Amino acid sequence: MSENNSGAVSQPPVSIFPRPHGALLAALITRAQTLPPIRMGVVHPCDQPSLEGALAARDAGLIVPTLIGPCKKMEAAARAAGVSLEDVDVVEAPHSHAAADQAVEMVRRGKLHAIMKGALHTDELMAAVVRDGTGLRTDRRISHVFVIDAPTYHKLLLVTDAAINIAPTLDIKRDIIRNAVDLAHAIGLLKPKTAILSAVETVEAKIPSTVEAAALCKMADRGQIAGAVLDGPLAFDNAISKEAAEAKHIESEVAGDPDILVAPDLESGNILAKQLVFLAGASTAGIVLGARVPIVLTSRADDVASRVASSALAQLFAHRPRATP
Repeated sequence: MSENNSGAVSQPPVSIFPRPHGALLAALITRAQTLPPIRMGVVHPCDQPSLEGALAARDAGLIVPTLIGPCKKMEAAARAAGVSLEDVDVVEAPHSHAAADQAVEMVRRGKLHAIMKGALHTDELMAAVVRDGTGLRTDRRISHVFVIDAPTYHKLLLVTDAAINIAPTLDIKRDIIRNAVDLAHAIGLLKPKTAILSAVETVEAKIPSTVEAAALCKMADRGQIAGAVLDGPLAFDNAISKEAAEAKHIESEVAGDPDILVAPDLESGNILAKQLVFLAGASTAGIVLGARVPIVLTSRADDVASRVASSALAQLFAHRPRATP
């Protein structure tokens, strides 16, 4: 302890975080390491972060990477990063568009179990994924799920959709939830509690997201969304805080203990996820689901740890038990 300028004794700083940074995601990686690695196509990894992330996931025993892109550019990036591509499968593709097409074709031929975005625009990769006839579409809408380890929350939190669907309709939101529930099951949550967010917790005709939230809950009651407990609409405070829910007399199995937060649109979901990172010290991972295989949709801002954790999600999802249709 020391004295400040007023003569008062200052106390040593106390951390507001009750557990180490990234501890829950680290535990998820450890669980994934008990399973066989999956073959992941890394699309156009022509910069240092892409290569380092893919090779770190390989070294963690999560993936067997196949690097798809211009060989000279990938080798130059490897030299700049101080890493070796010896014993790494490399597939030549002249440019990023061709690399995306090649990765999709390799999935269709059963050569790859997952895809990771490298140094190319998201639109380039996803255009190849969703292309009619030659892409990787299923009967599900494609959506993104963040898995967030916020030290101020008591467990992992899934946030969706913050990256793909800009203004989802009711039917799209149904698929967004189903994708998130599938991922929750893959990481060990048998009946994930799912909060459908809006600005208020009551159904208001002037706020369409509240009406859609109520409809989604009724869809769950009728078996159109299975494997989860849904509640909504819920405002963020009474979704995440039991005390806030009790103050508003909300009786809910979900309020105060959600596993999944479903945002009303991409803008709010993206803002929410990034606030948790920059204001709550959260670590994140994330994948795109709804295609034939999981897709690790990395950002240029993602560090190696995030890329490894996202690879673990893809690996756990690829090995998940398949429910009978």
